[in-house]
Amino acid sequence: MHKLKVLAFGSKNFNISLDELKYHLSFKLTTDNNEFIEEKFKNFEVLFIHEHYFKNDLVKKRENLKKTDKIKVLVSHTKDMQFDFFSEKLLLPIGLDDLNKSIENAVAKKNFNKNSAIKIQNYVLDKNEKKLKDNDNHILLTEKEVQLLELFLRNKKPISKNMILKHVWKYAAEADTHTVETHIYRLRKKIRSNFADENFIKNYKNGYVI
Repeated sequence: MHKLKVLAFGSKNFNISLDELKYHLSFKLTTDNNEFIEEKFKNFEVLFIHEHYFKNDLVKKRENLKKTDKIKVLVSHTKDMQFDFFSEKLLLPIGLDDLNKSIENAVAKKNFNKNSAIKIQNYVLDKNEKKLKDNDNHILLTEKEVQLLELFLRNKKPISKNMILKHVWKYAAEADTHTVETHIYRLRKKIRSNFADENFIKNYKNGYVI
């Protein structure tokens, strides 16, 4: 049976505590308290990182982490530390069962998110999290905005307001072409404000297109 390979970064005491649990874990653990470089973790599937790792050079280390597509789990004593690129966050102290479960959950979440991510031009649409992501930024989307982007992605030619009503609103009684205009206006405003992108959704006489 394949055991997940997990690399843990943290203080000396944190790593010693983990090493004592090594033979009771459902995954294969390696600990490290030195510099975080890509060569070290290329053979690992999960990075298990204690908050102590961010004690120095926070910006540099955060950027290094964001660059890797490895599964990342943050271990912290406080809820204050928030990074959106971690799959899971654990609050210490934590029991053995919870530790094993957290790694399993992080892997499951990563696999689920991978299936829900769609590349759109320079962005990634995450249908599960309802986010449109740039490298360093993201915007939250409504369910209708997600459906709009999916519709635009499936159609390379401009789509009329009536066709959008048909596919997104299913001709709901409360919806009309003004509803379409309002939603697209708000979506374009979000994209313009957060990504400085004026031309992501184009408006022609015969409809909208990306």
